[in-house]
Amino acid sequence: MKILVTYAVQGEFTELKFPGLIGEEEVHIGYIRTGVGKVKSAYYVSEVLNQAKPDLVINVGTAGSIDCQVGDILVCRHFIDRDMQKLADMGLEYEIDSSALLVEKGYCTHWAGEGICNTGDVVDMEAFAQAFVCRVKNVPFIAVKYVTDIIGQNSVKHWEDKLADARKGLGEFFEQIGGAVK
Repeated sequence: MKILVTYAVQGEFTELKFPGLIGEEEVHIGYIRTGVGKVKSAYYVSEVLNQAKPDLVINVGTAGSIDCQVGDILVCRHFIDRDMQKLADMGLEYEIDSSALLVEKGYCTHWAGEGICNTGDVVDMEAFAQAFVCRVKNVPFIAVKYVTDIIGQNSVKHWEDKLADARKGLGEFFEQIGGAVK
């Protein structure tokens, strides 16, 4: 099994420790830093999907929130592009639910902490673009986000201050699930 782990900036990098085998399959994990923003993220993920052909993409990173507490871990299978949402009346797609393909493949179905990732040009800036590319390429996609800040409350400063906590919290999340993808 090939797993691609994506992250936007080096401060969000979290090494995933999966066991050597999932079922009867050996696990190979690749990492890609996509950079910040929807366009860069979509481009780099698309390139890696074409070359490496992973079985699963896991986006790991941080996000701001208005509804959750700093330190919460959110497992996102539902993605909204809030910039495109404003143009919904024109028929533009702005919502993706990646649950069906994850369930079909049997990946990450038991990961708890359900959240909706709302992507735009600020706050979370990559997940919707990655979910879109993965859906087009028929590759299961899931995002795991650590809430670093409450939107509108000095978010950038809080995000910078919480990056180390985010790496630790995300690492603990993946240790708790024990690398169980299936």
